[in-house]
Amino acid sequence: MDNGTVLTSRRENIATITFYHPASNSFPASLLDGLIENINRVSNDNTIQIIILQSQGEKTFCAGASFDELIAIKTLEEGKQFFSGFANLINTMRKCPKLIIGRVQGKAVGGGVGIIATCDYCFATENADIKLSELTIGIGPFVIEPAITRKTGIAAFSKLTLDATDWHTAYWAKENGLFSRVFENVREMDEYVESLSKKLASYNPEALTVMKKVLWEETEHWDNLLLKRAEISGQLVLSDFTKNALQKFKK
Repeated sequence: MDNGTVLTSRRENIATITFYHPASNSFPASLLDGLIENINRVSNDNTIQIIILQSQGEKTFCAGASFDELIAIKTLEEGKQFFSGFANLINTMRKCPKLIIGRVQGKAVGGGVGIIATCDYCFATENADIKLSELTIGIGPFVIEPAITRKTGIAAFSKLTLDATDWHTAYWAKENGLFSRVFENVREMDEYVESLSKKLASYNPEALTVMKKVLWEETEHWDNLLLKRAEISGQLVLSDFTKNALQKFKK
């Protein structure tokens, strides 16, 4: 439980993948690997048509990278390997032949925003504020940038990145393409997500698969691009600035 959990449940031809970590649903490497494993398993299941991706709890959707693991990074290879976890998750989601619907009940930071951007269709409550705080600790959202910019455009991504200490509301995220709808509460969101999922799951599976490919056209180079970005982050996390910033954060 300390490393978190990833559970997959199914209802007819709809799979729901739920991740959890006691530290505000943050991601240690093992949890990233678990999420990738579950998505791949569902991807290969021909009886599943739609995936709902969500986190457990009521407050935080995802707090991004595990600060404990960031602090523990000592070498470039360790840094690259850690950030490659986020690269591999994004690439797994984009290459998954099933449409992935995001259900976001609360705040998201850093890598959590990257997950939101990588969902094919994403919904949230009005408590789902977002923030990219990477610059405050001396790194940057390099791995997740392509996914976010693909949805928001470079201007909104720049604002998110440079306003590193500021929260942006769920409605701002909707206006900039990250959320399709924002609901007043979880009940309303869940009712809509369930209804939409059932409707999508009733469509021609072949058409849905082709549609997924169309949605992600011209991203084939991301396999290499995101790993290169992971190496950049792996280098920066070793800087004195970042190590001092992480220690202060820990205290």
